[in-house]
Amino acid sequence: MTGLRTLAIGLLLPFVAMSGPAAAASVQTERIQVEPRDVAPSSPLVPADDLIEANPLAEPGTAAAGATDAPQVVLPKVHYGDRDLPKPVARMRAQLLEAAHSGDMNRIRMVLEGNEMMPTLTFGEMNDPIDYLKSASGDEDGYEILAILAEVLEAGYVHADQGTSQEMYIWPYFARTPFDRLTPEQRVELFQLVTAGDMADMNLTGTWTFYRLGIGPDGTMHYFVAGD
Repeated sequence: MTGLRTLAIGLLLPFVAMSGPAAAASVQTERIQVEPRDVAPSSPLVPADDLIEANPLAEPGTAAAGATDAPQVVLPKVHYGDRDLPKPVARMRAQLLEAAHSGDMNRIRMVLEGNEMMPTLTFGEMNDPIDYLKSASGDEDGYEILAILAEVLEAGYVHADQGTSQEMYIWPYFARTPFDRLTPEQRVELFQLVTAGDMADMNLTGTWTFYRLGIGPDGTMHYFVAGD
């Protein structure tokens, strides 16, 4: 029996040695050797290009994706002098300027009476056109109104409503140009006709209410009027 027990103990010793502290240390080392790069992230990474496409940014000067384009205001072309005027219109303008610079109200009468129709000079009642113009002038002889007429016709003009029954050459162009779109140079031109106080009043409505003059394509003078 003693011999058999000794033999059994001898056979078991190698297995006991393998399951001792050395084996435990080996298992512990395997558990801490974890490569972090092998761990998958908690959320997917989106490529930079995909992020830009998913949330596009508008380029400078363009509307953002999906935005509604605001209507663009088309500014009328401003002309000066008589180079671009049809001959009948240029002739009527020249006659009015000559009469205004003469300082003679009777010459204005001749131009008005030679017109195809009596132009609108007021939104109210009027008996005699010259008497009315004198009454509207700051002086009793009508020199101020003649000066205004000349200044209006020497300002820039626009060719409005082309191809329609309302087609007209209109002086000054401020009557058809948004005030907030005027250039600094144009604002200087504007103040050659009106005062800052006049302009402050017109800014309240956004409407040019100082004198303006309209001549049709056939040379007929339609109005020289102020107010609204």
